[in-house]
Amino acid sequence: MFVPGDSERKLAKASSIGADVIILDLEDAVAPEAKEMARETTRSWLEEQRANTDATEGTQLWVRINPLDTTQWQYDIESVLAGKPDGIMVPKTADPEQLRRLITVLYEMEPRNGIAPGSTRLLPLVSETPQSANCIADYGRADTEVPRLAGLTWGAEDLSAAIGASRKRDDRGVWTDLFRMVRAQVLLASHAAGVAAIDTLHADFRDEEGLRKVARESYQDGFSGMMAIHPAQVPIINEAFSPSDEELAEARAIVDLFAENPGVGALQLDGRMIDQPHLDQARKLLASVR
Repeated sequence: MFVPGDSERKLAKASSIGADVIILDLEDAVAPEAKEMARETTRSWLEEQRANTDATEGTQLWVRINPLDTTQWQYDIESVLAGKPDGIMVPKTADPEQLRRLITVLYEMEPRNGIAPGSTRLLPLVSETPQSANCIADYGRADTEVPRLAGLTWGAEDLSAAIGASRKRDDRGVWTDLFRMVRAQVLLASHAAGVAAIDTLHADFRDEEGLRKVARESYQDGFSGMMAIHPAQVPIINEAFSPSDEELAEARAIVDLFAENPGVGALQLDGRMIDQPHLDQARKLLASVR
């Protein structure tokens, strides 16, 4: 859930939203003239939360900094790291190599702020320019492994502006070919790298039925989570990404069936064949709710 880093009013409500991750935004949600105030407000809020651990128990606190091709991001890091954020969201990331400069800075600054070196995680937005969209697959390659990587996510707004696209979805409300391709690459690269795949936001926060549909489809497609821009979206997304009782019951039945038949590669369950991939998926599903 994104929260503007310069809004004390919205930050005051952030801990009760129910999101798994609160992302304090220093980029798009903050006007250029308010950047410095946003850094100070964000740092102070983080320090308050760290002093009162019960306030955000079970919720991770992240910060979205400004892009790495600007001068703003260094001021962001220098200011907010004192608040010990769990992670940094990096917008408009060009490629894995660009993240290495940030990683170097974090290693230098973490000990100065009482943070264990290497513990601040990274979530890059990997689709916001044509260059970055062409490099999504690199995050899933072993030879370009990125330290600290917690997941990958994507966005459509900046990319559509960069290429001059006048639409992102077709008349049925389905992503057009370009954005479907980007979304699929993020999903594949995330799983190849063994990190979380985070789907993009649903921009119309008043469209609860539309959000419920796309969030459930995102869960079914294999995404780990989804971004939100309004508190009302959080419970809908949480519900969509929670396995149903029927799904859990089937997963337990699959695991139990293979346990009862050790050494057997394929079995029948309710009239259909199941094999090792079904068992692996069932185990992952059950592990996700423990």
